[in-house]
Amino acid sequence: MKVAILGATGFVGTAILNELLSRGNEVVAIARNLDKIENDDEKLIKVAVDVLNTEELAETLKGADAVVSAFNAGWANPNLYNDTITGATAIQSAVKLSGVKRYIFIGGAGTLQIDGNQLVDGPQFPAEIYPGASAVRDYFNTLKQETELDWLFFSPAIEMHPGITIGRTGKYRLGKTSPVFNEEGRSILSVEDLAIVIADELENEAHHQEQFTAAY
Repeated sequence: MKVAILGATGFVGTAILNELLSRGNEVVAIARNLDKIENDDEKLIKVAVDVLNTEELAETLKGADAVVSAFNAGWANPNLYNDTITGATAIQSAVKLSGVKRYIFIGGAGTLQIDGNQLVDGPQFPAEIYPGASAVRDYFNTLKQETELDWLFFSPAIEMHPGITIGRTGKYRLGKTSPVFNEEGRSILSVEDLAIVIADELENEAHHQEQFTAAY
């Protein structure tokens, strides 16, 4: 299949790009700085597009079987909340304009719920990432109203960051709106296995217009 990835140079985007290419897919990598993409697979197409340029982005997305957005406005961005909302909304509009129906947005664990309460609203949620996490939550509320696209909102495990060095195991368990915990009470997943989850979903199309998550 042909998959377009936004935020293809980021931590998550890079992992998904590598996993999809390893399976023989054609990948259109969209990012601000293409020099960061080290993979030189012959099925990789690199395109620098401003996500806020809806028409240009839509042209780039045309012909893809699916779009995966790993867009991140930058954790150190002082305008992170607004830029996250603006960028995510622009991407969604471009996907609709392109004619592509399958759209997977990589969100955050903050939207997952325990006892009906989203983690982002909990007292122990890290203050330093709250602006970005709350923006993603608010965008998700907008995405829920989308009826034209076959969209998905993926929430990673609570522990899914560069410090997780488990690597690629190919093992995971799926969930929907609540975290998946292991026997030790941890919700944890490597970025390599996150990429497998997304690649498997693109191949199997098991979820539609809903939130889902995965962890060991």
